[in-house]
Amino acid sequence: MIPVTKPFLPPINEYKAYLDGVWNREWLTNNGPLVNEYEHRLKESLGVKNLLFVTNGTIAIQLAIKALELKGEIITTPFSYVATTSSIAWEGCTPVFVDIDADTFNINPALIESVITENTCAILATHCFGNPCDIDAIQAIADKFDLKVIYDAAHCYGSKYKGKSVLEYGDVSTLSLHATKLVHSTEGGLVVAKDSEVLHKLTYMRNFGHNGPEDFYGIGINGKNSEFHAAMGLSVLGYANQILDKRRKQHQIYNKLLKDFSGRGQVAQQNSSVNYSYYPLVLEKESHVNILREQLGIRDVFIRRYFYPLLSSLNYVENAILPVADSVSRRIVCLPLYYSLTEEEQLLVSRHILQILNEKF
Repeated sequence: MIPVTKPFLPPINEYKAYLDGVWNREWLTNNGPLVNEYEHRLKESLGVKNLLFVTNGTIAIQLAIKALELKGEIITTPFSYVATTSSIAWEGCTPVFVDIDADTFNINPALIESVITENTCAILATHCFGNPCDIDAIQAIADKFDLKVIYDAAHCYGSKYKGKSVLEYGDVSTLSLHATKLVHSTEGGLVVAKDSEVLHKLTYMRNFGHNGPEDFYGIGINGKNSEFHAAMGLSVLGYANQILDKRRKQHQIYNKLLKDFSGRGQVAQQNSSVNYSYYPLVLEKESHVNILREQLGIRDVFIRRYFYPLLSSLNYVENAILPVADSVSRRIVCLPLYYSLTEEEQLLVSRHILQILNEKF
């Protein structure tokens, strides 16, 4: 069987060495030494200054909205994981959807101004599949209308824009460290704030608002993460460059094997370097997607419709007419891609895809 993804697991003895220290210290959570070490090493690895390790990428977005004190409408993309939209709604704000660019799959900046109202407070954009948004264009709009910018950079470990980590842009950026991400901590997330005052607020917010054992800085939530997750994060982090290099090579292999594919892939944003975290393909018709999934499944090869359906179709948001996002969402699939995937398996997947498309269409 070839699944769509598998988590990277480091050598178990390396993970166990960290766990031995946890057992010796008997310090399991509440900002322990491994959490502090992990944050320090992530700052070095990513080249960012203000960073916090939190429970997951969803909590990171919710904390960002709360720390920036956002109220009203937040302009966002319909083509992302559900957490992007649900976090907006969960925090009592209203998601306002803007269509995406047909090539990059990111929010289209040219359409943002048309939906700005007196109630607009922010833009929450996703760097889709680790492909940076048109950051300069989004920031220009935010500056013009005095809006905050949050980036859902869940997929973006290693992605850069103009030579810097994409996490360095916007008022707050968030990243997922879920097990399926390139670099992970089993469950986890990062929140990165440009302003040190915002980071100060986030620090208290992730720990119930505590300012010492008997004082509270303000409202907070349990957004902390544990020593066990930090141990996995530290174990995986040592392989980050290997993982990124392997993923780049796997992309090159798929590109070569699928050069005769009749659909198209994702186009990288100008001035950016992507991390090759996913391999999306847009087929000619939605019917091709359904048949391809069925026929590959018979052959024990599994692909995913990612992202489908559009977030604008959720039953707790106001629907919108978004022709580009709707077209892409109906026709896109992501191919198997993970560290242990072999070149032979990629060859098998590619042959099956081309054979099915040629036979059926």
